[in-house]
Amino acid sequence: MNQNNSVPKKLSFISIYFLGINGVIGSGTFLLPSVIYRYMNLSAVLVLLCTAVTVSMIALCYADLASRFTGSGAAWLYAYNAFGRFTGYELGIFTWFLGCCTLAAEIVALLTTLKSFLPVFNNHGVYYETAMALIVLFAIINFFGRDLVKAVNNISAAAKMLTLLIFIVIGAFFIHKANFSPVIPQTALTGAKPFLKHFGAAFTPIFYLFTGFSFLPIAAKQMNNPEKNIPRVLIAVMVSVTILDALMMLVAIGVSGTRLGGYSTPLASVFGNAVGKWGYTLIIIGMLISIFGVAFSASFNAPSLVASLANEHRMLPKVLGRKNKHDSPWIAIIMTALLTALFATQSYLFLVSCTVLASFIQYVPSILAVIKFKHTNEFPNHGFNLPGKYLIPALALAVSCYMVTNFTAKTLLIGTVVAVLAAVAYFFIGKDEEAERRHESFLAALRDNKK
Repeated sequence: MNQNNSVPKKLSFISIYFLGINGVIGSGTFLLPSVIYRYMNLSAVLVLLCTAVTVSMIALCYADLASRFTGSGAAWLYAYNAFGRFTGYELGIFTWFLGCCTLAAEIVALLTTLKSFLPVFNNHGVYYETAMALIVLFAIINFFGRDLVKAVNNISAAAKMLTLLIFIVIGAFFIHKANFSPVIPQTALTGAKPFLKHFGAAFTPIFYLFTGFSFLPIAAKQMNNPEKNIPRVLIAVMVSVTILDALMMLVAIGVSGTRLGGYSTPLASVFGNAVGKWGYTLIIIGMLISIFGVAFSASFNAPSLVASLANEHRMLPKVLGRKNKHDSPWIAIIMTALLTALFATQSYLFLVSCTVLASFIQYVPSILAVIKFKHTNEFPNHGFNLPGKYLIPALALAVSCYMVTNFTAKTLLIGTVVAVLAAVAYFFIGKDEEAERRHESFLAALRDNKK
């Protein structure tokens, strides 16, 4: 009986769904509408829907891959089985980089929000001390395993969805048709090149609104029936988030019009101007819960990825995959906290750009893996099969490649540095693995001789 009680409980479908919601709806939903509006005005809603469709095609590729594997790891696991050890390793490092960037971005967003009504956070000392305290808090929560993770995650996801629904339903009564003009900035109508520039500038922050879906399969082994539940959850999360974000953007524009582009906390300011101070306070509270939820989700997923890399196929030294009695990868949690602390010193928009870059780097090999598996019939599907054979992966690949045109030189340089450092580390890890295998063979030979 005690033995059964010691076995950690698996995450249920609803818990996986809330984990997905928490991973997707975060700071971008509350902070980026003003940035998006400045580039495309009312047309931002259409750009959002276009982006949602394209990201959904990538998510469908993940759903197809998730139905083929039960192991934890997501992108790195798919690339490993499709293209070999080194590709899987590089992708694993970039996915961890993505998790740390996301966690840091959400922490920076949370503190930026607090700055808007608590002047004490303008003090650099208070700002960075609070950032470090939050990172430590997330680490401590994760040390105690899935039961606490599940409870915090479910509450956070439910709260943020309720906040957005209140904003949409009540805000709809304050919409003025005149605010839907202009439809598109005049500068974007002067030619094809200016239009594409505006479209691309809006595409990147909108894309950030959806990036969190790729973390779902990372902790597959901690879920019930992952090969069936993950594809279903991926589709459910993308549909839910697309509907909520499109309605949110439409209401925000309808209530505030051109003023939306000037707000630092757009949804809170829009709702506050419409219904009064209580509305501003309500959205700020929901916003803080939402940002906390995404940060918490990232703090859970990133260490799980490191443990997955270390324990499955030994991509990293096995010591990094060690777990405590709560089944939490405690060394990986500490590593994630340290890297996140470094990233938390950067600006929010820079971290958003790095997050989108890291997403692009893991999407392309994953999409190519779908194409390969469909061609070779390796690793059959269980519970979900991507329709159309090569059509959706081909379109998803084209969209992913388009993202490259929107990255700055600084962001691309960061990606190159991460790739090179990971490759150098791989050389030494490979040597250590070979030495360990020889040592284990030597010990086995000694045991055989004694027999």
